[in-house]
Amino acid sequence: MIITTRNGQKFDTNKDLTSPERHILQKLFAWESMATSLEQFRQKKREALSKGWNNSGPVKESDALKTITADMQKKIAARLGRQKSLSKNGKRLVGAQ
Repeated sequence: MIITTRNGQKFDTNKDLTSPERHILQKLFAWESMATSLEQFRQKKREALSKGWNNSGPVKESDALKTITADMQKKIAARLGRQKSLSKNGKRLVGAQ
């Protein structure tokens, strides 16, 4: 899979990430849309890195994974900012918390 960050950096997950990192990234994709705060997302990332793939032990985070997850955090912040803005105006997104 090719991932392009908001600033145009491209990563090929088959070449730029290890198998355990790809597994963690799959979990983080789900949390990217479900997280109710940046801190919750960061905690899930820390947990995934410390447990590893199928509880195999800690995974060292590569620069590529750091860049991808930093971009994910920016997307989460933008999503949460929109939800907060909409709820202040008396409107809510479907599924907004």
